Amino acid sequence: MKRFHMHVSVEDLAASIRFYSTVFAAEPAVRKDDYAKWMLEDPRINFAISQRGHKPGLDHLGFQVDTAAELKSLQSQLQSADANLLEQVGTTCCYARADKYWATDPSGIAWESYHTLSDAPMFGDERPADSQACCPGDAAPAPTAADVAPAATAPAAKRCC
Repeated sequence: MKRFHMHVSVEDLAASIRFYSTVFAAEPAVRKDDYAKWMLEDPRINFAISQRGHKPGLDHLGFQVDTAAELKSLQSQLQSADANLLEQVGTTCCYARADKYWATDPSGIAWESYHTLSDAPMFGDERPADSQACCPGDAAPAPTAADVAPAATAPAAKRCC
């Protein structure tokens, strides 16, 4: 089953956690020094916030799925929409290990489709939790259609999430 995903960059993590915990009437399912995530059932959403030096606001949207087969189906849908895909297999991001596909919509909004494999002790690949960047090259903006190669030849990710 799909779960809608939204990731927002924030200036003040503690204030944002208080705000969203009140709005959602729930505490985060995951809380780290630089990150928090709510796994809500009504509405069914994975809502994440992070304070990692990025401009505050929408970071990306996406879908979290429960199985590899569902991820393959989303990959097919994205390819049918003529989206260039960036594939990440077994990547670590947001304290989780996942397989994922990144695409960028016609307006430049990054979309992440992913299947979580396990929890991880660090925010991103090869980076300790106190690092200022999620993944190698994370200081760059989300991949645009020009940056994203077809899945078969995808370069290292610029973004994770």
